[in-house]
Amino acid sequence: MFRLTWRNLLARKVRLLMSALAIVLGIGFLAGVLTFSSGLGKTFDGIIEGTNADAQAQPAGSNSWQQIGAGDTLTISPDDVAELAALPEVAQADGTIDSQALYIADTDGNLVGGGGAPTISFNRTDTPNLLGDPIMELTEGRWPEADDEIALDPSAADRAGYEVGDDVTVFPPGAVGFGSAADEQPPTTTLRLVGLAGFAGGGGTAGSTLVTFSTSGAQAMFLDGQDVFTKVALTAAEGVSQQELVDAADAVLPDGYEAVTGDELVDQQQNAIGEFLGFISIFLGVFAVIAVIVGGFIIANTFSILVAQRVRELALLRALGASRKQVRRSVLVEATMMAVIGSTLGLFVGLGLARGLASLFGSFGLEINSDVLNLSPTTVAAAYAVGIVVTLVSAYLPARRASKVAPVAAMREDTATTEGSLRRRTLIGAVLLVIGAGIALAGVVGAPGNDAVWIGVGAVIWVLTVAAISAVLGRPVLVACRALFTRVFGTTGRLAGDNAIRNPRRTGATASALMIGLTLVSAVGVLAASMSATLDDVVDDQFTADFLVQSPVFAAFNPAIARQMSQVDGVEVVSQQQGYLGLVEDDVEPSFIFGTDAAFSEIYDLPMVDGSPTFTGDQTLINESTADKYDVGVGDTLTIRFPGDNDVDVTVSGISEDNEVAGAINVPFSVLRKGEIKRSDISLSINLADGADKAAVGKELKALVADFPIVAVQDKQEFADSLKGQINQLLYMVYGLLALSIVIAIIGIVNTLSLSVIERTREIGLLRAVGLSRRRLRRMVTLESVTISVMGAVLGLALGLVIGVLLQRSLRDDLTALAIPLTSLVTFLLVAVVFGVLAAIVPAIRASRMKVLDAIATE
Repeated sequence: MFRLTWRNLLARKVRLLMSALAIVLGIGFLAGVLTFSSGLGKTFDGIIEGTNADAQAQPAGSNSWQQIGAGDTLTISPDDVAELAALPEVAQADGTIDSQALYIADTDGNLVGGGGAPTISFNRTDTPNLLGDPIMELTEGRWPEADDEIALDPSAADRAGYEVGDDVTVFPPGAVGFGSAADEQPPTTTLRLVGLAGFAGGGGTAGSTLVTFSTSGAQAMFLDGQDVFTKVALTAAEGVSQQELVDAADAVLPDGYEAVTGDELVDQQQNAIGEFLGFISIFLGVFAVIAVIVGGFIIANTFSILVAQRVRELALLRALGASRKQVRRSVLVEATMMAVIGSTLGLFVGLGLARGLASLFGSFGLEINSDVLNLSPTTVAAAYAVGIVVTLVSAYLPARRASKVAPVAAMREDTATTEGSLRRRTLIGAVLLVIGAGIALAGVVGAPGNDAVWIGVGAVIWVLTVAAISAVLGRPVLVACRALFTRVFGTTGRLAGDNAIRNPRRTGATASALMIGLTLVSAVGVLAASMSATLDDVVDDQFTADFLVQSPVFAAFNPAIARQMSQVDGVEVVSQQQGYLGLVEDDVEPSFIFGTDAAFSEIYDLPMVDGSPTFTGDQTLINESTADKYDVGVGDTLTIRFPGDNDVDVTVSGISEDNEVAGAINVPFSVLRKGEIKRSDISLSINLADGADKAAVGKELKALVADFPIVAVQDKQEFADSLKGQINQLLYMVYGLLALSIVIAIIGIVNTLSLSVIERTREIGLLRAVGLSRRRLRRMVTLESVTISVMGAVLGLALGLVIGVLLQRSLRDDLTALAIPLTSLVTFLLVAVVFGVLAAIVPAIRASRMKVLDAIATE
């Protein structure tokens, strides 16, 4: 039986290729996601383990997300560094200066890495990392020596268009808020690029831009030339453990500083990025699962058609003595061979897809070194396991059906199988639809736990159930298409409609693969449209300022900009806001602290729950969620913890409703000064005087920062458009990833039509014999394909619309507006029609090229 199965596969190479293609794409996406996720993790692990020393002296109370560019003013002197170096437990102590306050412009004046990973600046030392290797490696040129010299990582230099010896345009810290805050601070300065240097080992930078200074150069740039350091990297002496090193360092460190082991730093940083990496892996993994499930539908449909076409062959095997078990096994062995071939090819496709995903995420600033994108044994094992299991599960029912073919069927002239009634399947499906609806509605009305999860479970039940009974649910669509095509194309259209209707199980199974993809696309479209509508409402209702000044790369900028803008004719009020990521009470997770001034309440009228929207001294205004989180009310005290164990107690003066204008915790600038945080701004809100020419004032405000791309001036509409632009970027990425499942579905339509053409060879020959032209035959096959596509599209769009609306209702506290993207839904339907036409090209041409007499003589 094995030899016979193998010969059957080789005898039908095209069928084998088409059938395996769904496996190739599904497993390819799965392998690509696993490879990309593994490479992403290796990249960050390499950076973290390769950049930390045995221990580090840093401001007390700091965490991994505060260690670079936090904006605090704590420093440590060279004498303190020398005292650390003199300890017997210390082999080497190196004072370090690091910051995220410097920004690089490319040769065209645009920001390098804008909106993506940060620009990390630091002084060059020869501190070894935890592995005993150098942290940085020079690849070209030399290390910086003078204050105006730097080295860049090769990737950043390439993106910016710089070569060794060029002058690099930078936005200095004084211009963006840190360091000197002098009004006359120039917006840009130039530094000489003398070398290219990156992390040792070539593990990549994950999109970050690395800028290396000499020690005096870093002090001049970030510390106003003071001979001090922000942290100290410690290397343990021979035989000294990390904990012993930390204990010895703590004994001599000045107040406000503490020593932390390298392992603890690694844990902090891995935990800080773990949630982010986990989200990306889950996000991509969902699409991989979708692709595999869609592929499973295609495989099951393909084997169902193959079994139906081989009834006489299978009956002859039974007549020659093959048992039911042997027949069933032969089909499953054929499926296993197909799965192995498809999974093998899928692994290579996955490797290419992983590099494609790396390129895609690189465009968003998250660069992954291609050297770490390799197929791991785990990925290979998972690909084969999933490919084989999904294929065997999908092929089991057709194999079981094949084993039931009676030997007497070999003697019948007409061996076409008759389909059983759909009544039982429909009844079970109706019950499951009701169960799914109950679960989904529980999420809408507020069941225990996450509402979206309840709706998601109900949606999964709906999708699988609709796929199972699509032959029944989609029949009105098929009838409507037949009527329309009959009216437009006459007999040809009638034949196409009849072909789609006469085998509803096959048509439904083929359309279901497309339905799954379009269900998700339409549900995402509803959520995206609702999010855009919500943004419009929020901006209209809450952002009452005439202009907003913010950084498109979320950078802090110099308060001098606010003072300059306040002097523009027509400007009446300028409110400044400063942001800080700090700890509150005993939290280990950071909270966003929003520093602001008294002018804030002149521009924004916050809806209050209790107390007053004004706050001074050591008072704070918090929102309702924060009050509930810490169980505090007006007059109660909150403790804000700043680096250096510098805690500041603030009294709650007011509680506002949750809003998008103010922060969760709002304090006067004086509180941040007590915490020794450097003064900077992250946002300005500007109101104009009555009668001022808004267009003219806006033009002048934008002129002030024309040479400073870190800051953007926007009116309300521009601000809303920029937010929606960010949503659209994510939306297009989601659509792009979902497109793979739709491509697999289209391949399923091609495969179904191709096998259907083979199955109907004699019928096609008879149609040609009675006068059906080749052109009309091609049209008939094309219309049949379009019918299948429209059926899948209608079911998918309708189901996705319902799911999208329910998800919006469950998220109505955040997505307050419901919007139905009718234009997008119509576009998706038209695209499905186009896909149907494209899917029919090969089967239609093949059908039209059949020789009439040979086709009629086919058994």
